[in-house]
Amino acid sequence: MNFNKIYVALSIFALIFSGCKNQTEEKEQKINVLATTNIVADVVKNLCGDFMEVNSLMGPGVDPHLYKASHGDIKKLDEADVIIFNGLHLEGKMTEMLENFQKKGRAIAVSDGLETKNIRTINEQANVHDPHIWFDMKLWADGVKYVAEQLKSKFPQFAPKIDSNASHYLLEIDSVYTHCQSLIEGVAQQNRILITSHDAFEYFGRSFNFEVKGLQGISTISESGLKDVQDMINYIIQHQIKAIFVENSVPQKALLSVIESCTQKGHKVIIGGELFSDALGAERTPEGTYLGMVKYNVETIVKALK
Repeated sequence: MNFNKIYVALSIFALIFSGCKNQTEEKEQKINVLATTNIVADVVKNLCGDFMEVNSLMGPGVDPHLYKASHGDIKKLDEADVIIFNGLHLEGKMTEMLENFQKKGRAIAVSDGLETKNIRTINEQANVHDPHIWFDMKLWADGVKYVAEQLKSKFPQFAPKIDSNASHYLLEIDSVYTHCQSLIEGVAQQNRILITSHDAFEYFGRSFNFEVKGLQGISTISESGLKDVQDMINYIIQHQIKAIFVENSVPQKALLSVIESCTQKGHKVIIGGELFSDALGAERTPEGTYLGMVKYNVETIVKALK
């Protein structure tokens, strides 16, 4: 009788151990997808985060223009089954490395899915383009479709799931775009002037009919000079602008000096709010997702300029 009890106990233990082992193996076998920015990572999570392991190199508030890969990052890149990045030199110091991974068939650039005519060219001779493509939601949707197709090609066993997730996510993007359009209609055209820390919102301006001015250029690598600051001060006073916006991934010092100089010249201008530009907000907050970030930005802009 005791032997029977021992046998039953061992059998139950074996079943439990086997189940745990199978769960562990299943987890270990999950495809490892590594995105560069958390904006890109959010797209990939919506496409395949329920059955693939999706991580991001850069967290909230990190400036991708200045980001330099650590030894730990290089190890993560080497170990990833597939790498997803923005492209158009957004990941400035990592561009060459990412393009090498791409040549080996291990990386996908979101921007490769866009028609050239829709990408803003800054300097054609130097092949410099505006990488902030996510601020044109229609354009970003094309990038989402492209990434979905590339992932389906690499992992055909998951094609039906990716298709289903992509269809749902694209409907969400379209819904948020319509919502943002409705909010922006409340801002008079003459008030649609958006001044920010750096030139990240031109796609936003093109999409929602705003005039956009950034104190720095499209990359935060180049700092604003005295002439840039003075030109901005003159522009704000000339156009009687009441509110300008700081960014979550860019130092505020230069823009704060603009506000101070405007005040000294007799024109009051305030900070209309902090916008999310090159990075999302903290995880598990509305601004920690792409769609939540876009809604937050639009609501902040509308509230300050309306």
